[in-house]
Amino acid sequence: MVVAVSAAAGTITMLVGAVLLRLSTTGTYERYVRVGMGTWITIAGALVIALGAITLVRALRRPSVDGGMIDHDHDHDDHHEDGVGVGWLLLAPIAALLLVAPPTLGSFGVGRGATVDVRQGAPVFHPIRRTGTPVDMSLLEFGQRAFDHRGLSFNGAIVRLTGFVAAGGKGAFQLARYQIACCAADAIPVVVKVVGTAGSAPSRDVWVTVTGSYRGTNGELPVLAATSVMEIPAPEDPYE
Repeated sequence: MVVAVSAAAGTITMLVGAVLLRLSTTGTYERYVRVGMGTWITIAGALVIALGAITLVRALRRPSVDGGMIDHDHDHDDHHEDGVGVGWLLLAPIAALLLVAPPTLGSFGVGRGATVDVRQGAPVFHPIRRTGTPVDMSLLEFGQRAFDHRGLSFNGAIVRLTGFVAAGGKGAFQLARYQIACCAADAIPVVVKVVGTAGSAPSRDVWVTVTGSYRGTNGELPVLAATSVMEIPAPEDPYE
């Protein structure tokens, strides 16, 4: 029974390490943690696999090492056989992660947790110089500028935002993107309301690049008046 438990523990540990290596080598880890942590995840995966392999090898060698020791307490072993079998069921979710990785955070989490709350203080931003070329900007900066003295720093400039559609209707939708400090567990959505679109809004969770200009605030949300909305593939780094 001890051998079976150790073998199960070693196998499960190796599979956990394999999942980490798969996430790092395919770049899928970027859905869950900061970009740039791939090297550390690779190292961690290799170490976990090594630890599992050592545990498994020691478990398989134990019968020959302890060959003279026989456990006669059959009732005790029978009592734990079901527990050992259930332990092997832990392989199922880990094996599933090797085949299918969960998607990145999407519209479902918007509005169900904390949001970035920006309030006006002393003037922070210098006015944007208008050149006729759209200024690429994060949703967080757009919100900060919007609530900084009623968007004075936009100076009428055209900006370009990228995010996913969180909710929408005819002529307007919510554009969102998550801020993370470390990993998806601490993700906080930043949301901008987009108005002036023709027809129905893009589908939820579709990534878009929106070009337009600041148009005040709508309650807690800064507003962007769109001149163009273009669907794009999901970026490699979905977080700001």
